[in-house]
Amino acid sequence: MKQDAELRAALLRAIGEVIAGHAEELTSLDQAIGDGDHGINMKRGFEAVMGDAAALTSKPWPDFLKAVGMTLVMKVGGASGPLFGTLFMTLGKELPPEPRAGDVVKALRAAIVAVQARGKSEAGQKTMLDVLIPVAEQLEAGNLSLDQLKEKALGSAEATKPLRAIRGRASFLGDRSIGHVDPGARSSALMIGAVVDVLKEVA
Repeated sequence: MKQDAELRAALLRAIGEVIAGHAEELTSLDQAIGDGDHGINMKRGFEAVMGDAAALTSKPWPDFLKAVGMTLVMKVGGASGPLFGTLFMTLGKELPPEPRAGDVVKALRAAIVAVQARGKSEAGQKTMLDVLIPVAEQLEAGNLSLDQLKEKALGSAEATKPLRAIRGRASFLGDRSIGHVDPGARSSALMIGAVVDVLKEVA
């Protein structure tokens, strides 16, 4: 249990640091096609999570993830709070207290369905789903290294650049949304990369 708590703490710290470190970049991406506050909001949300890290990481995996999700819903403004909050809360609802690799893949799929329902969006519409869905597909296919998983996440975020936004604030721009990386996809890829880096250390 102590090892699990240490892993949860390491994961939170890595995600919080990567979001804080890229907050200006995420805000700049959002200034091009959104409200311009994605980086600031995500940073604020994870700062709130980190502020309660000791209490959160002592919880078992399901309660830990649900608590992180609830904090993001309350602290992250705009559409991102409910979407990322839904992602984490659904992971918590679906995972058993002692998850195995197969449980994680199944929980991620359920979380993606929940995010799709919340955002009324699908793959190819220039959202965070354009990272989450390809990553889930790679996990389901198996035989994938952690480095390849990180590359898939980062590459999938970059692949949103030529897409025309169909959902969210960016959709109001029509063709002008083309040529910009989606900030939600980018932040999703950064978080997945941070998780991968932690898992490589403990593998």
